Amino acid sequence: MRFDIITLFPDMFTAFLGSGVTRRAFVAAPGEPSPKGRAGAPKPKLVDVRLWNPRDFAVGNYRRVDDRPFGGGPGMVMMVEPLTECLNAIRADREQEESGGGNAPVVLFSPIGKRLDHASVEQWSVSAGAVLVCGRYEGIDQRFIDAYVTAQISIGDFVLSGGEIAAMALLDAVARLQPGVLNDEGSHQLDSFNPALDGLLDCPHFTRPVDWNGALVPDVLMSGHHADIERWRRDQRLRITTENRPDLLAAARTAGRLTKVDEAGLTKKR
Repeated sequence: MRFDIITLFPDMFTAFLGSGVTRRAFVAAPGEPSPKGRAGAPKPKLVDVRLWNPRDFAVGNYRRVDDRPFGGGPGMVMMVEPLTECLNAIRADREQEESGGGNAPVVLFSPIGKRLDHASVEQWSVSAGAVLVCGRYEGIDQRFIDAYVTAQISIGDFVLSGGEIAAMALLDAVARLQPGVLNDEGSHQLDSFNPALDGLLDCPHFTRPVDWNGALVPDVLMSGHHADIERWRRDQRLRITTENRPDLLAAARTAGRLTKVDEAGLTKKR
């Protein structure tokens, strides 16, 4: 899986790619030791991320990548030529590395894009990757979008200074779904929105100490009775989802994912 990032600020990704549990996806793993104890060739990265700066493809002494918008107005607009040359270089590099790799989808992070959710992250996690375009300033020249962008993604109804944070959000969500990245292989199955939880929000979690300033861990979690613990967690997921995201509860109900015990518990709480 390979993601090529078009960004004016590649340094923003340095700490992200080398930190936290997801770095296991972005860094090549050591090879298996040989019989003589020597390390073999490194294993390929699970998620290969390559950074491309359109400024490297701009012309002139100042390598300009933005200009004032036609029609007037505030801010600057990213120019079509440096973006196009950058994309052409990416496609050539992908084609050289893998036949047909130059046809990777081109994704722009944009307010008009489809909202990123768990289902779409799962699709990206088993894809061959994409070219991710991180816009800046007032946006990018529409002609580049019309000519090359195949999908647009939004991470919420708000505006960021650029697409880099949105790109990191997608990469992080994809990386943690790769086998071997999380310490517990089944950890992500208990995430909020996961079909394994019927698309509900997750329950509260507790750890030591048992008594913190008079706030106690729920007795059921200390009981060792696994059936009771799972029922408590299910009830908490239903409660939290009802209070905070009733749309998710309605979707689970419509899909027939709620049991009679679930419904009885919800009725009592009303």
